[in-house]
Amino acid sequence: MNTFTLTPPSSSSHTHRPFLLPSPLLNPTLTQRRRFRVPYPRCSSSSDEDRAVSLPPPRAPKELKGIEILVDKLSPPARLATSAVVLAGAVAAGYGLGSRFGGSRNAAIGGAVALGVASGAAAYALNAAAPQVAAVNLHNYVAGFDDPAKLKKEDIESIANKYGVNKQDDAFKAEISDIYAEFVSSVLPPGGEELRGDEVDKITNFKNSLGIDDPDAAAMHMEIGRRFFRQRLEVGDREADIEQRRAFQKLIYVSNLVFGEASSFLLPWKRVFKVTDSQVEVAIRDNAQRLYASKLKSVGRDIDEGQLVRLREAQHFCRLSDELAENLFKEHARKLAEQNISAALVMLKSRTRAVPGVNQAVEELDSLLAFNNSLISFKNHPDVDRFAHGIGPISLGGGEYDGDRKIEDLKLLYRAYVSDSLSGGRMEDHKLAALNQLRNIFGLGKREAEVVSLDVTSKIYRKRLGQAVSGGELELADSKAKFLQNLCDELHFDPQKASELHEEIYRQKLQQCVADGELSEEDVAALLRLRVMLCIPQQTVEAVHSDICGSLFEKVVREAIASGVDGYDADIKESVRKSAHGLRLTRKTAMSIASKAVRKIYINYIKRARAAGSRTESAKELKKMIAFNTLVVTELVEDIKGESTDVSTEDPVKEEDFAQTADEDWDSIQTLKKIRPDKELVAKLGKTGQTEINLKDDLPERDRTDLYKTYLLFCLTGEVKRVPFGAQITTKKDDSEYVLLNQLGGILGLSGKEIVEVHRSLAEQAFRQQAEVILADGQLTKARVEQLNNLQKQVGLPQEYAQKIIKSITTTKMAAAIETAVTQGRLNIKQIRELKESNVDLDSIISGSLREMLFKKTVDNIFSSGTGEFDEEEVYEKIPADLNINKEKARSVVSELAKSKLSNALIQAVALLRVRNHQGVVSSLNDLLACDKAVPSQQLSWEVSEELADLYTIYLKSDPTLEKLSRLQYLLGINDSTASALRERGDRLLNNTAEEEEFVF
Repeated sequence: MNTFTLTPPSSSSHTHRPFLLPSPLLNPTLTQRRRFRVPYPRCSSSSDEDRAVSLPPPRAPKELKGIEILVDKLSPPARLATSAVVLAGAVAAGYGLGSRFGGSRNAAIGGAVALGVASGAAAYALNAAAPQVAAVNLHNYVAGFDDPAKLKKEDIESIANKYGVNKQDDAFKAEISDIYAEFVSSVLPPGGEELRGDEVDKITNFKNSLGIDDPDAAAMHMEIGRRFFRQRLEVGDREADIEQRRAFQKLIYVSNLVFGEASSFLLPWKRVFKVTDSQVEVAIRDNAQRLYASKLKSVGRDIDEGQLVRLREAQHFCRLSDELAENLFKEHARKLAEQNISAALVMLKSRTRAVPGVNQAVEELDSLLAFNNSLISFKNHPDVDRFAHGIGPISLGGGEYDGDRKIEDLKLLYRAYVSDSLSGGRMEDHKLAALNQLRNIFGLGKREAEVVSLDVTSKIYRKRLGQAVSGGELELADSKAKFLQNLCDELHFDPQKASELHEEIYRQKLQQCVADGELSEEDVAALLRLRVMLCIPQQTVEAVHSDICGSLFEKVVREAIASGVDGYDADIKESVRKSAHGLRLTRKTAMSIASKAVRKIYINYIKRARAAGSRTESAKELKKMIAFNTLVVTELVEDIKGESTDVSTEDPVKEEDFAQTADEDWDSIQTLKKIRPDKELVAKLGKTGQTEINLKDDLPERDRTDLYKTYLLFCLTGEVKRVPFGAQITTKKDDSEYVLLNQLGGILGLSGKEIVEVHRSLAEQAFRQQAEVILADGQLTKARVEQLNNLQKQVGLPQEYAQKIIKSITTTKMAAAIETAVTQGRLNIKQIRELKESNVDLDSIISGSLREMLFKKTVDNIFSSGTGEFDEEEVYEKIPADLNINKEKARSVVSELAKSKLSNALIQAVALLRVRNHQGVVSSLNDLLACDKAVPSQQLSWEVSEELADLYTIYLKSDPTLEKLSRLQYLLGINDSTASALRERGDRLLNNTAEEEEFVF
């Protein structure tokens, strides 16, 4: 492929070229088409304006030589007459000379012919020079024009008629083509300059003035392209190469516009220059875009319908697609908007910015909005199809202000416009619509714009609210809520945001009032007045007090807690009481704050208890937590509530819980009795701890019960101490530990039911461990019963639960023995029924698969018993009920087993017949009849019919019932006559059969 590509070049410098250059001298005898010298436009540094008004230097005239001078002076008729006179004179002269010197007629004729031929040649030469003379005169005529575009078609025809030549004569046609090529080269701007848009009209008009045909004109365009191509090969610098490539692209674009649809076959760019379709399309597209962009430069913010219509026409003229035209128009509109934005930013960011500067920035934004509104109105115009494509709302996407780096500048402008819109103290509807348009133009998100608007509007709202409060206007209003709502409506301010602002104002006022640590009566009255004027709900007021006053109270509580068990003195108590009541906190709020701080201390104690290495160490940490609760937290709760230290804070619900959950049976558990000591022990230990602050919502139930169980085991086992030589000493504790255990349950938030459950589970666990040792073999003797009763009394477990544990142990032992018996086949249905009569729960002892296996084995025994009996009620109803298996599944098992045993029973009967075991034959036939009774069968087939007859005879002698005999006759396929004969000759037939068998063997 040729390297002469059509890639769009960058800008470069250019030199101006003359419009027309002298054409080479033509041979008067030229009869073939010649190549034309087409000048190439060089670089130019002149601007488009200079090029538009400047004219090319005058063209040097050509001179006539020899016979051309004579031809120029003769008109076509005179030239013909002269030629005729010369020819006639030459013939006459030749004839006279031939007669004079030859003396004969033939000589005279020869002389006439000779001179006639010579004169004819001279006349031919005279007429043949006419086209060249006409071409020279045309050249000189065009050279005399200041502007070659003024040349008219009549002028050319006049020159042709003057010399009596045809415009299609080679010389004259070549001169016309040469003039056209030079004109096209002069009209096309150099590579670095852009098309002005009038090139096509100029070339088309000049082509029509010359009267040159499209094929000849197209050939000149191709010749100019060849010159560009050759010139590109001659240049050595990259800039010149880019410039010529740009010039070639413009030639392709302009040529395609000049010839229109005919350019596809008149201009073979691909064949001549080896370029691709895509390269040609790129050249046309890029130049069309540049030309259309140059048209857009004249479009400003005051665009009207006429301009839009002309732009649409220009788009069609440039052969630009709707999509590209739309993109170019949007880009132009965006650049105009960017100019407004940049100017507004310069004014806003100026260090000497003043109010006039802000007003000027707003005016720039108003100009932008007006331009945007005009584009929107044109888009909604009924004749929008006649307008340029791309009209619509302005977007900054893809431009200078598209990106995160410029978003802050756009927000600054948006803020300035919002401030200007609210400068009068209210937001007008048209300003609100303008802000929405401005947000869309800037590409701000709804939330971003709301943040900016909210910031500005909040300041204006706060300012007007302050004026209304200080001037007494708000306080005198009949409906303060309506006054505030009207204020929000004027500013288009969200009432919810206004409520948040009211809360913030109230919060600030409250912080000022509690700066000294308490609220005076004057402060309370001032806060109430502010709350009424701002219509702040009670819930919000309580939340604000809880936050601000609560933080101050929380600090006091932390100091009280940090003082520890020994540091909670009278000063601390007074500080807590003063803070709790001076800050006007409700009891619920104060207790919530104290609870949060105390529970954190509880959690730290529990973490240390869990991390301890032994049960004793864990119990010590829990005991510290109990002491902290009794000596610090209980005092703290009393000070918050303002109660006397002599009043007991024991939770009365605790005893009620025990009364509801611990019935007479559970009263026997010794550990549960001890956590409810008598009055003497309570008096000895002193005041009990509070239970209002607990860990019920901080720890899951399992963790709380585990901690309780840990301390309960400590109470049971005592403290283990190590002594020298690896020995351990266990120190028992008195019942006072159980009182601490009760307090621990209150701290952990355990209910009476949960505490009872812990004690019960621990008692069951102790009883089960020792009972499993006593009942190791599963046998329950009288001595073991007495031993278990003593154990029950020792643990304090109720009789009902003790019996369940004993039954569970014996059942588990029994289940293992029964399962082994079933697996080994030592357990039948009779024994199963005996176990059920003894109230043994077989369903829990024997698995479902083992019960199904036992049923299958029982049915198999029935089919192998040799009695020939099958009790459907027994098999289908009673046995499945005893084994608790599905009856339908039992039927399928019986059916499957009967079908398999039926054929086996016949084979076994024949086998026993052959060894003369008549009793076995009868048993096998009875099994066959039992299977048939379970699942009725069709007639059986056997290869040796005599053996079937022998089977029937043997069974006949066993004295069966008539029903069984008749069914066997049917199954063996023996007809009635044969059966009668067999009954009569049973003995003899049997003996003969035996003799035949002996003979065979």
